[in-house]
Amino acid sequence: MIIKQNRFTRPSTPALFFSVLVLLPTLATASLSQTKSTSSRPKRAVAAATDAKKKTSPAKKTAARTPAASSKPIAVPRLAAGQTPAQSTSRPVTVTLTPPTESGPRLAQTPTQSPTQTSPSQSTPPAAPSTATVPAPSPPPQQQRPPASGGAQKGAPGKPPAEVIGDDEEVIRVTSNLVVVPVSVTDAKGELVQGLKATDFRLEEEGRAQQVAEVGDPEQVPIELALLIDVSGSVNARFAFEQEAASRFLKEVLKPADKASVYTIGITPKLEQARANADIATRSLLAVQPARGPTAFYDTVIEAARYLAQSSPPRHRRVIVVISDGEDNYSEKIKATVGSTREEQETTSAKVRRQINDRVLQEVQREVQRADAVFYSINPSGQSLRLNDISKYAQDGMAQMAEVTGGSAFVPEELEDLGAVFRQIAAELRSQYLVQYYSNSQAPPGKYLGIKVRVPTRADLRIRARQGYYVPQPK
Repeated sequence: MIIKQNRFTRPSTPALFFSVLVLLPTLATASLSQTKSTSSRPKRAVAAATDAKKKTSPAKKTAARTPAASSKPIAVPRLAAGQTPAQSTSRPVTVTLTPPTESGPRLAQTPTQSPTQTSPSQSTPPAAPSTATVPAPSPPPQQQRPPASGGAQKGAPGKPPAEVIGDDEEVIRVTSNLVVVPVSVTDAKGELVQGLKATDFRLEEEGRAQQVAEVGDPEQVPIELALLIDVSGSVNARFAFEQEAASRFLKEVLKPADKASVYTIGITPKLEQARANADIATRSLLAVQPARGPTAFYDTVIEAARYLAQSSPPRHRRVIVVISDGEDNYSEKIKATVGSTREEQETTSAKVRRQINDRVLQEVQREVQRADAVFYSINPSGQSLRLNDISKYAQDGMAQMAEVTGGSAFVPEELEDLGAVFRQIAAELRSQYLVQYYSNSQAPPGKYLGIKVRVPTRADLRIRARQGYYVPQPK
Protein backbone atom coordinates (compact mmCIF):
# COMPACT_ATOMS: atom_id res chain seq x y z
CA MET A 1 0.00 0.00 0.00
CA ILE A 2 1.35 3.26 -1.13
CA ILE A 3 0.48 6.33 1.05
CA LYS A 4 0.64 9.79 -0.70
CA GLN A 5 1.68 12.72 1.42
CA ASN A 6 -0.71 15.84 1.48
CA ARG A 7 0.87 18.89 -0.10
CA PHE A 8 -0.86 21.38 2.26
CA THR A 9 1.36 22.19 5.03
CA ARG A 10 0.46 24.22 8.09
CA PRO A 11 2.12 27.58 7.88
CA SER A 12 4.29 28.68 10.54
CA THR A 13 3.17 30.99 13.33
CA PRO A 14 5.12 34.04 12.14
CA ALA A 15 3.56 33.87 8.71
CA LEU A 16 0.01 33.69 10.11
CA PHE A 17 0.55 36.77 12.31
CA PHE A 18 1.87 38.73 9.39
CA SER A 19 -1.25 37.93 7.30
CA VAL A 20 -3.59 39.13 10.07
CA LEU A 21 -1.74 42.43 10.33
CA VAL A 22 -2.11 42.99 6.59
CA LEU A 23 -5.89 42.31 6.49
CA LEU A 24 -6.91 44.12 9.75
CA PRO A 25 -6.90 47.74 8.39
CA THR A 26 -8.96 46.74 5.39
CA LEU A 27 -11.62 45.02 7.52
CA ALA A 28 -11.79 47.94 9.95
CA THR A 29 -12.34 50.50 7.17
CA ALA A 30 -15.15 48.47 5.62
CA SER A 31 -16.88 48.03 8.97
CA LEU A 32 -16.72 51.79 9.78
CA SER A 33 -18.15 52.76 6.38
CA GLN A 34 -21.07 50.40 6.86
CA THR A 35 -21.77 51.83 10.34
CA LYS A 36 -21.79 55.45 9.10
CA SER A 37 -24.08 54.59 6.22
CA THR A 38 -26.52 52.87 8.53
CA SER A 39 -26.68 55.69 11.20
CA SER A 40 -26.86 58.69 8.78
CA ARG A 41 -30.29 57.72 7.44
CA PRO A 42 -32.26 58.38 10.70
CA LYS A 43 -30.27 61.60 11.39
CA ARG A 44 -31.16 63.03 7.97
CA ALA A 45 -34.79 62.20 8.55
CA VAL A 46 -34.81 63.97 11.91
CA ALA A 47 -33.10 67.07 10.44
CA ALA A 48 -35.59 67.24 7.57
CA ALA A 49 -38.51 67.07 10.02
CA THR A 50 -36.98 69.78 12.17
CA ASP A 51 -36.47 72.11 9.20
CA ALA A 52 -40.02 71.60 8.08
CA LYS A 53 -41.29 72.45 11.56
CA LYS A 54 -39.19 75.63 11.63
CA LYS A 55 -40.52 76.75 8.26
CA THR A 56 -44.13 76.24 9.24
CA SER A 57 -43.81 77.86 12.74
CA PRO A 58 -41.54 80.95 12.55
CA ALA A 59 -43.63 82.85 15.04
CA LYS A 60 -43.07 80.22 17.73
CA LYS A 61 -39.32 80.32 17.29
CA THR A 62 -39.16 84.10 17.36
CA ALA A 63 -41.56 84.51 20.25
CA ALA A 64 -39.37 82.26 22.35
CA ARG A 65 -36.73 84.96 22.31
CA THR A 66 -39.13 87.70 23.52
CA PRO A 67 -37.82 89.43 26.69
CA ALA A 68 -39.72 88.85 29.90
CA ALA A 69 -40.59 92.55 30.19
CA SER A 70 -42.49 92.40 26.90
CA SER A 71 -44.43 89.16 27.45
CA LYS A 72 -47.79 90.88 27.86
CA PRO A 73 -50.71 89.21 26.04
CA ILE A 74 -51.83 90.89 22.81
CA ALA A 75 -55.54 91.57 22.59
CA VAL A 76 -56.69 90.64 19.07
CA PRO A 77 -60.14 92.01 18.10
CA ARG A 78 -62.80 89.40 17.65
CA LEU A 79 -63.82 88.33 14.15
CA ALA A 80 -67.28 89.08 12.98
CA ALA A 81 -69.94 86.45 13.44
CA GLY A 82 -69.52 83.65 10.95
CA GLN A 83 -66.09 84.88 9.77
CA THR A 84 -63.09 82.60 9.82
CA PRO A 85 -59.48 83.65 9.97
CA ALA A 86 -59.09 82.69 6.31
CA GLN A 87 -61.84 85.17 5.38
CA SER A 88 -60.11 88.12 6.98
CA THR A 89 -58.89 90.65 4.43
CA SER A 90 -56.61 92.48 6.82
CA ARG A 91 -52.97 92.58 5.94
CA PRO A 92 -50.43 91.18 8.38
CA VAL A 93 -48.50 93.59 10.56
CA THR A 94 -45.36 93.29 12.58
CA VAL A 95 -46.13 94.01 16.21
CA THR A 96 -43.20 95.39 18.15
CA LEU A 97 -43.48 94.79 21.86
CA THR A 98 -41.48 97.20 24.01
CA PRO A 99 -41.46 97.55 27.79
CA PRO A 100 -44.12 100.17 28.73
CA THR A 101 -42.72 103.55 29.72
CA GLU A 102 -44.29 106.54 31.42
CA SER A 103 -44.40 108.73 28.33
CA GLY A 104 -44.02 106.33 25.39
CA PRO A 105 -46.59 104.17 23.64
CA ARG A 106 -47.21 100.67 24.82
CA LEU A 107 -47.96 99.21 21.36
CA ALA A 108 -46.39 100.21 18.05
CA GLN A 109 -47.62 98.75 14.75
CA THR A 110 -45.82 99.04 11.41
CA PRO A 111 -46.90 97.46 8.08
CA THR A 112 -44.83 94.58 6.64
CA GLN A 113 -45.00 92.44 3.56
CA SER A 114 -43.98 89.04 4.88
CA PRO A 115 -42.55 87.50 8.05
CA THR A 116 -38.79 87.41 8.26
CA GLN A 117 -36.77 84.38 9.36
CA THR A 118 -33.33 84.56 10.91
CA SER A 119 -30.86 81.90 9.83
CA PRO A 120 -29.13 80.01 12.62
CA SER A 121 -25.77 80.99 11.17
CA GLN A 122 -26.61 84.75 11.31
CA SER A 123 -26.04 86.78 14.43
CA THR A 124 -28.94 88.77 15.91
CA PRO A 125 -28.20 92.22 17.44
CA PRO A 126 -28.79 92.08 21.21
CA ALA A 127 -30.83 95.33 21.33
CA ALA A 128 -33.24 94.45 18.52
CA PRO A 129 -36.88 94.09 19.66
CA SER A 130 -38.65 90.79 19.27
CA THR A 131 -41.28 90.61 16.55
CA ALA A 132 -44.21 88.35 15.82
CA THR A 133 -46.47 88.26 12.78
CA VAL A 134 -50.16 88.40 13.64
CA PRO A 135 -53.23 89.41 11.62
CA ALA A 136 -54.57 92.84 12.56
CA PRO A 137 -58.27 93.12 11.71
CA SER A 138 -59.57 96.63 11.26
CA PRO A 139 -61.45 97.83 14.36
CA PRO A 140 -65.18 98.39 14.07
CA PRO A 141 -66.30 102.02 13.49
CA GLN A 142 -67.18 102.61 17.14
CA GLN A 143 -63.62 101.76 18.20
CA GLN A 144 -61.91 104.19 15.82
CA ARG A 145 -60.91 107.50 17.42
CA PRO A 146 -60.20 110.74 15.53
CA PRO A 147 -56.68 112.13 15.85
CA ALA A 148 -56.18 114.74 18.53
CA SER A 149 -55.90 118.25 17.18
CA GLY A 150 -52.43 119.64 17.25
CA GLY A 151 -50.89 116.16 17.52
CA ALA A 152 -48.00 114.76 15.50
CA GLN A 153 -48.60 114.05 11.83
CA LYS A 154 -48.91 110.36 10.89
CA GLY A 155 -45.51 109.02 9.92
CA ALA A 156 -43.63 112.09 11.16
CA PRO A 157 -39.97 111.19 11.69
CA GLY A 158 -38.63 111.15 15.19
CA LYS A 159 -42.04 111.28 16.90
CA PRO A 160 -43.66 108.22 18.52
CA PRO A 161 -47.27 107.41 17.72
CA ALA A 162 -49.79 108.89 20.10
CA GLU A 163 -50.96 106.64 22.90
CA VAL A 164 -54.58 105.60 22.68
CA ILE A 165 -56.51 106.04 25.93
CA GLY A 166 -58.57 103.02 26.78
CA ASP A 167 -62.17 103.16 27.92
CA ASP A 168 -61.15 102.08 31.41
CA GLU A 169 -58.58 104.84 31.88
CA GLU A 170 -59.56 107.96 33.77
CA VAL A 171 -59.19 111.28 31.93
CA ILE A 172 -58.79 114.46 33.98
CA ARG A 173 -59.69 117.65 32.17
CA VAL A 174 -58.80 121.06 33.58
CA THR A 175 -60.95 123.91 32.37
CA SER A 176 -60.21 127.57 32.69
CA ASN A 177 -62.42 130.64 32.56
CA LEU A 178 -61.34 133.84 30.83
CA VAL A 179 -62.03 136.79 33.11
CA VAL A 180 -61.98 140.34 31.71
CA VAL A 181 -61.65 143.14 34.24
CA PRO A 182 -62.18 146.73 33.03
CA VAL A 183 -59.74 148.90 34.97
CA SER A 184 -59.72 152.71 35.17
CA VAL A 185 -56.48 154.35 36.28
CA THR A 186 -56.24 158.00 37.38
CA ASP A 187 -53.52 160.09 38.96
CA ALA A 188 -53.70 162.33 42.04
CA LYS A 189 -55.44 165.06 40.01
CA GLY A 190 -58.09 162.69 38.67
CA GLU A 191 -56.64 162.62 35.17
CA LEU A 192 -56.77 159.36 33.24
CA VAL A 193 -53.42 157.57 32.96
CA GLN A 194 -52.49 155.85 29.72
CA GLY A 195 -49.51 153.78 28.57
CA LEU A 196 -49.48 151.01 31.18
CA LYS A 197 -48.60 147.50 30.04
CA ALA A 198 -49.67 144.04 31.13
CA THR A 199 -46.48 143.64 33.17
CA ASP A 200 -47.40 146.72 35.23
CA PHE A 201 -50.52 145.11 36.69
CA ARG A 202 -50.74 142.66 39.59
CA LEU A 203 -53.99 140.74 40.00
CA GLU A 204 -55.17 138.41 42.73
CA GLU A 205 -58.21 136.14 42.89
CA GLU A 206 -59.26 135.05 46.35
CA GLY A 207 -55.78 136.08 47.56
CA ARG A 208 -53.93 133.97 44.95
CA ALA A 209 -51.78 135.71 42.37
CA GLN A 210 -52.97 135.34 38.78
CA GLN A 211 -50.96 135.75 35.60
CA VAL A 212 -52.21 138.60 33.42
CA ALA A 213 -52.59 137.16 29.93
CA GLU A 214 -52.96 140.46 28.11
CA VAL A 215 -54.54 143.92 28.23
CA GLY A 216 -57.24 144.37 25.62
CA ASP A 217 -57.90 147.48 23.56
CA PRO A 218 -61.21 149.12 24.63
CA GLU A 219 -61.70 150.48 21.11
CA GLN A 220 -61.95 146.89 19.84
CA VAL A 221 -64.58 145.74 22.38
CA PRO A 222 -68.17 146.96 21.75
CA ILE A 223 -70.21 148.56 24.52
CA GLU A 224 -73.68 147.45 25.62
CA LEU A 225 -75.10 150.39 27.56
CA ALA A 226 -78.32 150.69 29.55
CA LEU A 227 -79.36 154.29 30.27
CA LEU A 228 -81.80 154.67 33.17
CA ILE A 229 -83.46 158.06 33.60
CA ASP A 230 -85.70 158.99 36.51
CA VAL A 231 -89.12 160.35 35.45
CA SER A 232 -90.74 160.41 38.91
CA GLY A 233 -92.01 163.56 40.58
CA SER A 234 -88.77 164.18 42.51
CA VAL A 235 -86.84 165.19 39.36
CA ASN A 236 -89.46 166.91 37.20
CA ALA A 237 -87.92 170.36 37.52
CA ARG A 238 -84.62 169.22 35.99
CA PHE A 239 -85.87 166.59 33.60
CA ALA A 240 -85.55 168.52 30.31
CA PHE A 241 -81.93 169.45 30.98
CA GLU A 242 -81.05 165.88 31.99
CA GLN A 243 -82.73 164.59 28.84
CA GLU A 244 -80.66 166.84 26.57
CA ALA A 245 -77.40 166.06 28.33
CA ALA A 246 -78.04 162.31 28.20
CA SER A 247 -78.83 162.42 24.47
CA ARG A 248 -75.53 164.20 23.76
CA PHE A 249 -73.76 161.57 25.84
CA LEU A 250 -75.21 158.73 23.77
CA LYS A 251 -74.09 160.35 20.53
CA GLU A 252 -70.62 160.97 21.90
CA VAL A 253 -69.87 157.60 23.53
CA LEU A 254 -71.58 155.17 21.16
CA LYS A 255 -69.83 153.96 18.02
CA PRO A 256 -71.40 151.95 15.16
CA ALA A 257 -70.75 148.60 16.86
CA ASP A 258 -72.15 149.78 20.22
CA LYS A 259 -75.74 149.46 21.35
CA ALA A 260 -77.87 151.29 23.94
CA SER A 261 -81.10 150.51 25.76
CA VAL A 262 -83.28 153.15 27.45
CA TYR A 263 -85.22 152.58 30.69
CA THR A 264 -87.40 154.98 32.63
CA ILE A 265 -87.54 154.88 36.44
CA GLY A 266 -91.09 155.48 37.55
CA ILE A 267 -93.81 153.63 39.37
CA THR A 268 -92.67 150.51 37.50
CA PRO A 269 -89.64 149.75 35.32
CA LYS A 270 -90.28 150.46 31.64
CA LEU A 271 -88.09 149.60 28.68
CA GLU A 272 -88.53 152.57 26.34
CA GLN A 273 -86.06 151.34 23.76
CA ALA A 274 -84.49 147.92 23.32
CA ARG A 275 -80.83 147.76 22.31
CA ALA A 276 -80.26 149.96 19.28
CA ASN A 277 -77.68 152.30 17.75
CA ALA A 278 -77.06 155.85 18.94
CA ASP A 279 -79.53 157.58 16.62
CA ILE A 280 -82.48 155.33 17.45
CA ALA A 281 -81.72 155.35 21.18
CA THR A 282 -81.42 159.15 21.19
CA ARG A 283 -84.79 159.65 19.46
CA SER A 284 -86.46 157.32 21.96
CA LEU A 285 -84.85 159.18 24.88
CA LEU A 286 -86.00 162.58 23.67
CA ALA A 287 -89.56 161.26 23.31
CA VAL A 288 -89.80 160.28 27.00
CA GLN A 289 -92.16 162.44 29.10
CA PRO A 290 -91.80 163.04 32.87
CA ALA A 291 -94.40 161.57 35.21
CA ARG A 292 -95.61 162.08 38.73
CA GLY A 293 -95.70 159.35 41.29
CA PRO A 294 -93.52 157.04 43.41
CA THR A 295 -90.17 155.57 42.34
CA ALA A 296 -89.28 151.90 41.83
CA PHE A 297 -85.53 152.52 41.61
CA TYR A 298 -84.32 149.10 42.75
CA ASP A 299 -86.66 147.15 40.49
CA THR A 300 -85.53 149.16 37.46
CA VAL A 301 -81.84 148.57 38.09
CA ILE A 302 -82.45 144.83 38.56
CA GLU A 303 -84.46 144.58 35.34
CA ALA A 304 -81.85 146.52 33.34
CA ALA A 305 -79.01 144.32 34.65
CA ARG A 306 -80.86 141.15 33.72
CA TYR A 307 -81.71 142.54 30.30
CA LEU A 308 -78.05 143.29 29.60
CA ALA A 309 -76.99 139.81 30.70
CA GLN A 310 -79.56 138.13 28.47
CA SER A 311 -79.50 140.30 25.35
CA SER A 312 -75.90 141.42 24.89
CA PRO A 313 -73.36 139.20 23.09
CA PRO A 314 -70.61 137.55 25.14
CA ARG A 315 -67.40 139.51 25.76
CA HIS A 316 -69.07 142.87 25.14
CA ARG A 317 -68.61 145.46 27.85
CA ARG A 318 -71.79 146.06 29.83
CA VAL A 319 -72.41 149.47 31.34
CA ILE A 320 -75.30 150.88 33.38
CA VAL A 321 -75.64 154.68 33.60
CA VAL A 322 -78.29 155.98 36.00
CA ILE A 323 -79.58 159.55 36.21
CA SER A 324 -81.49 159.60 39.51
CA ASP A 325 -81.35 160.56 43.16
CA GLY A 326 -81.48 156.85 44.06
CA GLU A 327 -84.47 157.11 46.38
CA ASP A 328 -86.86 154.17 46.30
CA ASN A 329 -90.34 153.95 47.76
CA TYR A 330 -92.18 151.61 45.42
CA SER A 331 -90.10 148.57 44.53
CA GLU A 332 -91.76 145.24 45.23
CA LYS A 333 -89.61 144.34 48.24
CA ILE A 334 -90.05 147.80 49.74
CA LYS A 335 -93.83 147.58 49.39
CA ALA A 336 -93.84 144.06 50.85
CA THR A 337 -91.92 145.05 54.00
CA VAL A 338 -92.59 148.77 54.58
CA GLY A 339 -95.88 149.32 52.79
CA SER A 340 -97.04 150.94 49.57
CA THR A 341 -98.65 154.08 50.97
CA ARG A 342 -96.98 157.18 52.37
CA GLU A 343 -98.70 156.71 55.71
CA GLU A 344 -97.35 153.18 56.10
CA GLN A 345 -93.83 154.21 55.15
CA GLU A 346 -93.81 157.26 57.41
CA THR A 347 -94.77 155.17 60.43
CA THR A 348 -91.73 152.91 59.91
CA SER A 349 -88.73 153.95 61.98
CA ALA A 350 -85.60 155.18 60.23
CA LYS A 351 -83.58 152.29 61.68
CA VAL A 352 -85.95 149.63 60.35
CA ARG A 353 -86.18 151.39 57.01
CA ARG A 354 -82.40 151.44 56.73
CA GLN A 355 -82.10 147.73 57.52
CA ILE A 356 -84.68 146.89 54.86
CA ASN A 357 -82.94 149.06 52.28
CA ASP A 358 -79.61 147.42 53.10
CA ARG A 359 -80.98 143.97 52.32
CA VAL A 360 -82.62 145.11 49.09
CA LEU A 361 -79.51 147.01 48.05
CA GLN A 362 -77.42 143.85 48.43
CA GLU A 363 -79.77 142.00 46.09
CA VAL A 364 -79.55 144.81 43.52
CA GLN A 365 -75.76 144.81 43.76
CA ARG A 366 -75.60 141.05 43.17
CA GLU A 367 -77.68 141.35 40.01
CA VAL A 368 -75.39 144.07 38.63
CA GLN A 369 -72.32 141.95 39.42
CA ARG A 370 -73.83 138.82 37.87
CA ALA A 371 -74.34 140.83 34.68
CA ASP A 372 -70.62 141.82 34.74
CA ALA A 373 -71.75 145.43 34.38
CA VAL A 374 -69.96 148.62 35.43
CA PHE A 375 -72.31 150.95 37.31
CA TYR A 376 -72.23 154.75 36.97
CA SER A 377 -74.64 157.08 38.71
CA ILE A 378 -75.32 160.79 38.27
CA ASN A 379 -77.30 162.45 41.03
CA PRO A 380 -78.64 165.80 39.77
CA SER A 381 -79.82 166.82 43.25
CA GLY A 382 -76.61 168.71 43.94
CA GLN A 383 -76.31 170.24 47.39
CA SER A 384 -79.92 169.46 48.25
CA LEU A 385 -79.20 165.78 48.90
CA ARG A 386 -77.59 166.77 52.22
CA LEU A 387 -80.86 168.12 53.52
CA ASN A 388 -82.27 164.78 54.75
CA ASP A 389 -81.02 161.35 55.72
CA ILE A 390 -83.07 159.49 53.11
CA SER A 391 -81.38 161.34 50.27
CA LYS A 392 -77.91 160.84 51.74
CA TYR A 393 -78.55 157.16 52.30
CA ALA A 394 -79.79 156.76 48.71
CA GLN A 395 -76.64 158.41 47.38
CA ASP A 396 -74.47 156.17 49.55
CA GLY A 397 -76.19 153.15 48.07
CA MET A 398 -75.43 154.21 44.50
CA ALA A 399 -71.82 154.99 45.44
CA GLN A 400 -71.44 151.50 46.90
CA MET A 401 -72.66 149.80 43.71
CA ALA A 402 -70.30 151.95 41.65
CA GLU A 403 -67.33 151.06 43.86
CA VAL A 404 -67.75 147.27 43.75
CA THR A 405 -68.28 147.24 39.97
CA GLY A 406 -65.43 149.63 39.06
CA GLY A 407 -67.63 152.61 38.15
CA SER A 408 -68.14 156.04 39.68
CA ALA A 409 -70.91 157.98 41.45
CA PHE A 410 -71.14 161.66 40.48
CA VAL A 411 -72.92 164.48 42.26
CA PRO A 412 -72.48 167.62 40.10
CA GLU A 413 -72.60 170.84 42.08
CA GLU A 414 -74.50 172.65 39.38
CA LEU A 415 -76.92 171.42 36.79
CA GLU A 416 -74.71 172.91 34.10
CA ASP A 417 -71.95 170.49 35.15
CA LEU A 418 -73.98 167.55 33.90
CA GLY A 419 -72.45 167.73 30.43
CA ALA A 420 -68.91 167.60 31.85
CA VAL A 421 -69.82 164.52 33.89
CA PHE A 422 -71.10 162.70 30.81
CA ARG A 423 -67.93 163.58 28.92
CA GLN A 424 -65.83 162.20 31.76
CA ILE A 425 -67.71 158.90 31.68
CA ALA A 426 -67.32 158.70 27.89
CA ALA A 427 -63.57 159.34 28.11
CA GLU A 428 -63.18 156.73 30.83
CA LEU A 429 -65.00 154.05 28.85
CA ARG A 430 -62.70 154.69 25.88
CA SER A 431 -59.49 154.55 27.93
CA GLN A 432 -60.09 151.59 30.24
CA TYR A 433 -57.54 148.80 30.53
CA LEU A 434 -59.24 145.48 29.82
CA VAL A 435 -57.07 143.26 32.00
CA GLN A 436 -57.55 139.60 31.11
CA TYR A 437 -56.52 136.44 32.91
CA TYR A 438 -57.47 132.77 32.95
CA SER A 439 -58.91 131.57 36.21
CA ASN A 440 -58.49 127.86 36.96
CA SER A 441 -60.64 128.03 40.07
CA GLN A 442 -62.79 124.96 40.59
CA ALA A 443 -65.46 126.95 42.45
CA PRO A 444 -69.02 125.90 41.61
CA PRO A 445 -71.21 128.08 39.38
CA GLY A 446 -72.81 130.97 41.23
CA LYS A 447 -70.03 131.39 43.80
CA TYR A 448 -68.61 134.87 44.25
CA LEU A 449 -64.83 135.21 43.86
CA GLY A 450 -63.08 138.36 45.05
CA ILE A 451 -60.40 139.97 42.89
CA LYS A 452 -57.95 142.80 43.48
CA VAL A 453 -55.97 144.77 40.91
CA ARG A 454 -52.84 146.81 41.72
CA VAL A 455 -50.05 148.69 39.97
CA PRO A 456 -47.25 148.22 42.52
CA THR A 457 -44.71 150.35 40.67
CA ARG A 458 -46.96 153.44 40.83
CA ALA A 459 -48.19 154.05 44.34
CA ASP A 460 -49.53 157.47 43.34
CA LEU A 461 -52.19 156.02 41.01
CA ARG A 462 -55.79 155.30 41.86
CA ILE A 463 -57.12 151.99 40.53
CA ARG A 464 -60.82 151.37 40.02
CA ALA A 465 -61.93 147.90 39.00
CA ARG A 466 -64.66 145.51 39.95
CA GLN A 467 -63.98 143.75 43.22
CA GLY A 468 -65.13 140.32 42.16
CA TYR A 469 -67.40 138.25 39.96
CA TYR A 470 -69.82 135.36 40.14
CA VAL A 471 -68.69 132.11 38.52
CA PRO A 472 -70.86 131.78 35.40
CA GLN A 473 -73.02 128.82 34.59
CA PRO A 474 -71.47 126.43 32.04
CA LYS A 475 -72.60 127.05 28.48
